[in-house]
Amino acid sequence: MNLREFLSDRLGRMAGQLACAAGAVCFLWATGTRTGVLTLLVLADLVLFLLVQTADYLRLRAHLAELEKILADLDEKYLFAECIPKPKSAYERKLFALNRRAGKSMLETVSQARSAQWAYREYVESWVHEIKTPITAARMLCQGLEGERRRKFLQELAQIEAHVQRALYYARAESPERDCLIRQTALSELVAQAIQAHQTFLIQSGVRVEMEDLPYTVYTDEKWAGFLLGQLLQNAARYRREDPVIRITARPLGQKVALRVEDNGLGIPAHELPRVFDRGFTGSNGRARGASTGMGLYLCQKVAGFLGLDLRLEAEEGKGTSVSVSFPGKEEVTKS
Repeated sequence: MNLREFLSDRLGRMAGQLACAAGAVCFLWATGTRTGVLTLLVLADLVLFLLVQTADYLRLRAHLAELEKILADLDEKYLFAECIPKPKSAYERKLFALNRRAGKSMLETVSQARSAQWAYREYVESWVHEIKTPITAARMLCQGLEGERRRKFLQELAQIEAHVQRALYYARAESPERDCLIRQTALSELVAQAIQAHQTFLIQSGVRVEMEDLPYTVYTDEKWAGFLLGQLLQNAARYRREDPVIRITARPLGQKVALRVEDNGLGIPAHELPRVFDRGFTGSNGRARGASTGMGLYLCQKVAGFLGLDLRLEAEEGKGTSVSVSFPGKEEVTKS
């Protein structure tokens, strides 16, 4: 609170006090009080008035500074009402009690929402593990098929697995710190694992993957980073053109390592680029292909956020898409 705000808030009260003082002076003057005495009384009253207002202003400013510090030190800001000191005046105590009741209600709502979220996550994870059994059985049954039917069947199974995995990571992305372990990882192994995890869909889609030597070490969580790379591979394969190629390269960028995933697919219209990371945004290509959920790049950005990755996308309609993923250096990971 600055002085201007304080004066604006107390203007009515101050005007009333000064009016009462002026009335008292007029009464004393009318009853024959000497001018010298009136002057001393006015000066004393004015000094006392200024001292009281200054002390009140300094007290309020110090109290607000204390409250701001308490709020700044709290990790869970909604606990503010539980941590502030109790006020002294009766009015403020009543107001404080009302705020406490409101805060308690909010805490109960937050707790219920977290419990529901956790229950939903556990259900999704359980469902994912259960659905893997019929998927595996269907893959085994597919061995008895031949030719084009077998190829299409395997391609659809690969898509089902990709959607199931996406649902699992979407549920886990709400609290990724519970399932995240940052450690030193060979970039070549990370990329190879992502390709292997999606090789069925890549092969069935006729996509050729060109990967340069990746002699770099990065610091990340293998599982989450592998999921992110898998989504990029899935997108490149899904929005392909004739003779589809995915080229994966890397280069040092100061202490960071920048991994680049390029394709020669459909690309993205320029006016859609600002929205590609929005949740549920499918774009013209997604609507044309009819298989897009609009969740892939949204999850990629969310994963990149908590892993400390710099994710950037460039695309030109009809020529392809390029996504750059910059992994943080060892010092950045240590500081965080």
